[in-house]
Amino acid sequence: MATDARRIFHLSDIHFGLENNRALDWVKQEISEKRPDAVAITGDLTMRARHREFAAATSWINSLDAPVTVEVGNHDMPYFNPIERFFDPYRRFRGMSEKVEREIDLGCLAIIPLKTAVRAQPRLNWSKGWVTDAALEKCLRMIDNLPAGEQALVAVHHPLREVGTQGTALTKNGDKALRELAKRPVAAVLSGHVHDAFDILEDTVEGPVRMIGAGTLSKRTRSTPPSFNEIAWDGERLSVTVRNLEDVQTGDMQIDDVPENALPPRGPGEPVAPVRQIPRVDPPVH
Repeated sequence: MATDARRIFHLSDIHFGLENNRALDWVKQEISEKRPDAVAITGDLTMRARHREFAAATSWINSLDAPVTVEVGNHDMPYFNPIERFFDPYRRFRGMSEKVEREIDLGCLAIIPLKTAVRAQPRLNWSKGWVTDAALEKCLRMIDNLPAGEQALVAVHHPLREVGTQGTALTKNGDKALRELAKRPVAAVLSGHVHDAFDILEDTVEGPVRMIGAGTLSKRTRSTPPSFNEIAWDGERLSVTVRNLEDVQTGDMQIDDVPENALPPRGPGEPVAPVRQIPRVDPPVH
């Protein structure tokens, strides 16, 4: 129904510290002109969670003229201060604390957070996702408390996919979370992390779940130029347009499946890969 029409801008992986200022200026102008009903930012606001990076991220996000909800990404956990990481991991979010893991109720549609970035986990690669029982229970409770007939958009950082082996799974307990979400009125799961957009239907034993990934607004491109998702809800279904400054069509911007990892080029001056052609070499961080 026309009265239920909503527009949501889905941004991710801004990576202040290696941000793309041209893209950020453009997105901010688009938000000002198009006035989306909400902006969902699915994590990795910073590059290394440095204070100056968080200061820049906080200033930019707080300047957006729309309701905003922010997820925590693995790059947003303190890298160089283990005491803070374990005992006060959200300290650097304080300038925008009211936006972190915020539920936004749009009447016919609600954005519900599900935390996937954790301070520590029993495997070597802490950049990967982990859905704890407590985080999942909190998310499911919020969905179950929605008014009858209202749909949920679940916002996460890591895609809820356990690709790879048990030790290298992209998101531990992601399959469990998808099964639970499939039982509920979930229109889609919004995520980031892999730096390329996607829109796929994930089958579970409880039914399918739509997974929508946003690209990056940083210089750490993977196989597509900087972009964000413009999501339209007409009261019954969602449509996604991948917005970018290169005028690449949505179908060409979206990858066909969720990769096992997110390893974009990182070297200074590293050229952007041709669309949908992932670089063969991933240089170390300089």
